[in-house]
Amino acid sequence: MRRLPIMAEPVRDAVRLLDIRETPLLESEVHEAVADESAGGVTVFVGVVRDHDQQRGVTALSYSAHPTALQRLEDATRDVAARHDVLAVAAVHRVGDLVVGDLAVVVGVSAVHRGEAFAACRDLIDELKGTVPIWKHQVFEDGADEWVGTP
Repeated sequence: MRRLPIMAEPVRDAVRLLDIRETPLLESEVHEAVADESAGGVTVFVGVVRDHDQQRGVTALSYSAHPTALQRLEDATRDVAARHDVLAVAAVHRVGDLVVGDLAVVVGVSAVHRGEAFAACRDLIDELKGTVPIWKHQVFEDGADEWVGTP
């Protein structure tokens, strides 16, 4: 796991925080990472473990990451930063066993204008979910289970 330092001053590199960890995530950490005095908009998306999926109750959930996941997360955040006029981006994802209500993923973006912050944040979470090899295993109330996001 690698964390990039949180910079107090604007930097050329918009990627301010990246991590994949087994410990609980904090929305405030991502918000602080993308904070910038030039930002007119800061958007943070928080993915939370819910008690159901596909209209079935979920009793257990865990996330696993491929060894290349952190590098792929970095690639995804850099790609999004290159596509949008942003000041800063950050992304953290949880792995291991989670319970209902836990934060599974937090991404954040700051930009001069709110529209670009919203667009880039949505692009970032979509890019992360589509390209970073992190897989969800969930167990349902009826005992069935499934893996989500596997190749």
